[in-house]
Amino acid sequence: MEIEMEIEPVAAPPEPKLSSPSKRLAVKHTLQTNFGDEYVFQISSRRFRPWQYLCHHRAWDTRSFKQVSTLVAAPNQEVYSFGVGGSSGNLLAAGCNEQILFWDLRSEKKLCSLEDSHIEDVTQVRFVPDQPNKLISGSVDGLLCLFDTSGPIDDEDHLESVMNVGTSVSRIGFFGQNQKLWCLTHIETLSTWDWNDARQELGFDNARSLASENWNLENVDYFVDCFAGPNDDLWLIGGTNSGTLGYFPVGPGIGPVEATLEGGHSGVVRTILPSSSAHGSLSRSKGIFGWSGGEDGRLCWWIEDGASEAKQSWISASLVERAKKKVHKNHRHHPY
Repeated sequence: MEIEMEIEPVAAPPEPKLSSPSKRLAVKHTLQTNFGDEYVFQISSRRFRPWQYLCHHRAWDTRSFKQVSTLVAAPNQEVYSFGVGGSSGNLLAAGCNEQILFWDLRSEKKLCSLEDSHIEDVTQVRFVPDQPNKLISGSVDGLLCLFDTSGPIDDEDHLESVMNVGTSVSRIGFFGQNQKLWCLTHIETLSTWDWNDARQELGFDNARSLASENWNLENVDYFVDCFAGPNDDLWLIGGTNSGTLGYFPVGPGIGPVEATLEGGHSGVVRTILPSSSAHGSLSRSKGIFGWSGGEDGRLCWWIEDGASEAKQSWISASLVERAKKKVHKNHRHHPY
């Protein structure tokens, strides 16, 4: 399940003073969803488009909780990732099997598809934030492809460069003033790239063991995401099967954990959404840190431990979609 929603700012207590250089986060609120045997796979926030995406190609208005559009791929095509960009901000790109499909969000019309750049499932598509005509895709075939989506889109004229990761791409994102790219893989490796020059800068084939050595809790079982700060700052977010998260700074190596999120989840965490008021630093304004979602079906809102409102929880019936009760399988989902 993939969710996109707008989160309104709320009042919060003053930021507590911590004596330790490593911040420990506590749960401020939890929202227990009820989607049968599905789980929270991604949370994102899009200003001016308060939509909730479910099953990848349907859109809901989260104010009225009504479906507002449906963008359907071809039969037997599974959508793994989507992004919105283009010169007008109305171009939707989606990774579907080995293709990249494009729609115009205004007309909901399918525009074109790229079919020759990847030979296996396209797991990631991301528009460059400050260059919305630039699109980078990642695939199980181990390739990252850079496209220019200006004008009519095709493989031959709009593929600008290819970067070879060497193994199946899980997740990508931008940092360093959006001039650099980070890439996580399905075998839990991390690499960073200068995407303009199609050049790899750092590579950590043993990222999970390096992170595990840099905190005193359980071993890191998987990576959820990366968090980009100002300048070239980057944190790798690792998780355990019991639901604990750690933020590890990335430089020439992977450093000691700088923030720990513990006590909110009971299973694998799939997504992190930083607080909209505090992008760019692990020092959160007013103590607010962000949201997380996972295979336990919970959405957790985190705040620095020691704040007066920490460890409260609630369930909002208005945000829960009722489904027939199904038996939950207690194991991690493996897409590949």
